Parts: sequence; C-alpha cells; structure tokens
Amino acid sequence: MEHTVPQSTAPDLAISVIERARRLGATAAEVIFRESIEFSASVRLGEIETVKEAGSRGLGLRVLLDGRQASVSTSDFSPAALDELVETALTLARATSVDETAGLPDPADLATEIPDLDLYDPAVLALSAEEKIRLALTAEQAAQAYDPRIVNFEGGGVDSSAGHTVLANSLGFVGEYRSTSLSLATVPVARDADGRLQRDYWYDARRRLASLEDPASVGRRAAERTIRKLGARRVPTQTCPVVFAPEVAASLIGHVFGAVSGDAIFRKASFLVGKLGEQVASALVTIIDDGRMPNGLGSRPFDGEGVPTRRTTVIREGRLESYLHNTYTARKLGERTTGNAARGLTGAPSVGVNNMYLVPGPHPPEAIIASVHHGFYVTELIGFGVNGVTGDYSRGAAGRWIENGELTFPVEEVTIAGNLLTMLKQIEMIGNDLDFRGRMAAPTLKIAEMTISGT
Repeated sequence: MEHTVPQSTAPDLAISVIERARRLGATAAEVIFRESIEFSASVRLGEIETVKEAGSRGLGLRVLLDGRQASVSTSDFSPAALDELVETALTLARATSVDETAGLPDPADLATEIPDLDLYDPAVLALSAEEKIRLALTAEQAAQAYDPRIVNFEGGGVDSSAGHTVLANSLGFVGEYRSTSLSLATVPVARDADGRLQRDYWYDARRRLASLEDPASVGRRAAERTIRKLGARRVPTQTCPVVFAPEVAASLIGHVFGAVSGDAIFRKASFLVGKLGEQVASALVTIIDDGRMPNGLGSRPFDGEGVPTRRTTVIREGRLESYLHNTYTARKLGERTTGNAARGLTGAPSVGVNNMYLVPGPHPPEAIIASVHHGFYVTELIGFGVNGVTGDYSRGAAGRWIENGELTFPVEEVTIAGNLLTMLKQIEMIGNDLDFRGRMAAPTLKIAEMTISGT
C-alpha cells in the first residue's frame, strides 16, 4: 500500500495542524488523519460485473473555542490549504452556540500506550485483484454445483480494505494504527418444481486472509441455506418458543447497543433509561463490548478521542451494569467514558460499538432445537419495526418450523412480535456456537415465547 503521506510523517502533519490552530486562538484542537485503499468486485454467473479500487486520504480538524466547537476536513495538505482549514474551523466555531459539556477527554483518560491488536495483515494487501476475484468466483461455482435447483445469483463478491489512522490532540496525545479487512459473500437463487424462486446468502469477513472461511465452503453454505427455503409457507398465528440462529441473534445485540448508547440515554430515548443495576434480562445473559479483542473487526487500540478501548461488561447475568459512552455523553450523565467514541473526519464524536457479543452458553444448537416441542427457528429477519424508546419489536421473519424437537418445513411471510425487555428476560437457552463475522455477534438462542402472525 503506497501512502502519499508517509506513515512516519502523518503524526507530524497532525501535530503541525494542531499547533496552527492553537496559535490562531483555539482553546483546544483534535486532528484525525485517515488513509485507505479499498477494493470491491461483484460477480454473477461466472462473469465479473464490477471492479472498483480507490485510494483516499483525508484530514479532519475539530477545534474548541471557549465552549464552542466546529469541525472541517480536507484532502489537500499544502501549507496554504491547511492554513485555510484552520481559519475556516475557527470562523465556524465562533458562529456556534456554547456547549460547556463539549471538549477533549480528561488528560488522565487518554491512552498512554498503543497495543498491537493484530489488526493488520500484509497478506490481504499482497492479494492481486485477480486473486480476490477468484475467491468470489470459487464461492459462486461451489454454490452452483451444490444443487441443480440453483439457477441464478442475486449478487456476491469480495471486498477488501487497508487503512492507516492517526489521531492527535492538543493535550499531547498522538496515536496511530493500521488495519485490514477482507469479506466474501454469495447470494444464490433457487427454483422449485412449481417455478417459485427463493434466495439466501452466506458470507464471511475477517481481518486476516488466513482466517477467512474457505470460498467453496461459503458457496456451499449459501446454497444449502437457499435450497432449504424451497416450499416455504406461512403458519397459523400463534404464540410459541422462537429460536434465533446466530446470524439473526446478532441483531438483538444491535438493539441492546442502541439502548445502552450514551446518546440515547441522556436524550431519554431508550427503553433502558434509569435501569442501571436492575435485572433487565435472563440471568443467563451476559453481554460484553470488547475493543481489545485480537483480530476483532471492531477492535482499535484507542477510540475516536484517544481514550483506550477496553472490555466493558454491559449486562452481567441479566443485570444492567454499564452504559457505553464517549466523553460527551459520560459528562452529560456524570459518568466516565468507556472508550466508545467513534468519529469521521468531520462532526463531533458519536458513541460507537467495538466488538459486542452475547457470551456463549453450554448448549449445542441441536440441543436447543431439540428442546422445542413446536416453535419457530428464525434464519432471516426483514424490515425494521423496532422502537428503541419503548422496546416494541415487530419484524418480518423466515426460517424453519420446529416440531417435536426437529426442523421440518420452511416458513416465510410471517411476523414475529414482542418487546425487547420481555424478550431479553425470556431467553432460556444460549448456544455454544458464537462466531464473529462483524462487530456484533451472538450464538443460537431460545426465547420462551413470542407472537407469530401468519395465516
């Protein structure tokens, strides 16, 4: 990866911009520098549909001026452009209203060491465009060969990125790290004897090439998931146990994150407001956000404000133990940042997720399914009918029906409904099959009772 700003000088560039801002009157200043090379290719029926490769670099400046703040960015690093950047930021800051809570982190909260979390893999960069495309074609070919009922593909492809991040502020913090990622997906379409079509998918995403699932395995799993949907039908409206497969159970973690985000808490826009220390889930439930997980897709040595990331237990054995904060939301609520600041080149830091997951339980997924007399095994969720303020939950779903502890016919065009707080409290079995394919993950889990709306 070639850097137009050498990595050795990027921190110096950030520091020089901060010094310019302080000389011109900024009370405090923060600079983020990002450079990346991104590649993506899509394939369909053995043909390459699109190939994109792009490099980008940018520098974002946030200035604070007696309680006022503003942010600007540039991709022009010439001295004249940087002078104009600083002047523009200060002009904008003078035009904003005062917010006494805004500011840099407390100096004691800043990272003093930058651990190597194994986020960068040279092998990802060494892959040629042809080799990356071959990964996608191999996955598609394996899916097509799995069953003659696979007749088309809705998409699929490969994506990779390699980046360099530098963050510096006027408190003396300077940190940098490099990262890579590689993902692969395929989306087969199958036709049954009556001509009805079904689609499904499988994918994998990792920091390191060696950790990526074998492309042929990705294709076969995608085809298997698609074929098992053939002949799907609706079921009568009823109340019954629901088992979430890992790929959809992860979405529940996303809803929990939204509810414990400091942004939602101080705005009182969460069903978990005021519930610290209370039992909000089954005693089986422990949810952790870990920014220090080696190779994690959400791992970083420091957050978007230079605060060390950490392992935060959000829910411990059902009890809500912590919200997730950046500096701003922590100050709003009289708490301390949890190292969850996220930011782009412009804008104030938001609260972001690191690697958030439901701690696995002891049960193989087969045992969870076997425990259900009749119920619904959910493998796909559709729509976004979730109210983060009240916790009301209603989403379209597809999957397979469970009868006498066994998976039977496929199910589609139904809606599952409940309330997130009730759902969390009714989790009664957790699987041992946790696997990260993103920033949020959960194993198979069983909820004692939900309403299914069908025929």
